[in-house]
Amino acid sequence: MSGTSTVLIVLGLFLLGGVYSFVKQQMPRSLVVLLSIAAGMCLVAGVLRLEVWN
Repeated sequence: MSGTSTVLIVLGLFLLGGVYSFVKQQMPRSLVVLLSIAAGMCLVAGVLRLEVWN
C-alpha cells in the first residue's frame, strides 16, 4: 500500500468513528451527513489509489 492511500483510508475510518460518536450524541443531522460524505470520499479515494486497483 502506498503512503497516501494508507493515510486516506485511516482518515476515512477516523471520520466514521466521528460519525458514530455524533449520532450517539444526537448532533444535528446535517453535520452527521456532511461527516459521512467526507468519510466515504476518503475511503473511496484511498481504495482507488491502492496499487492493486491500478
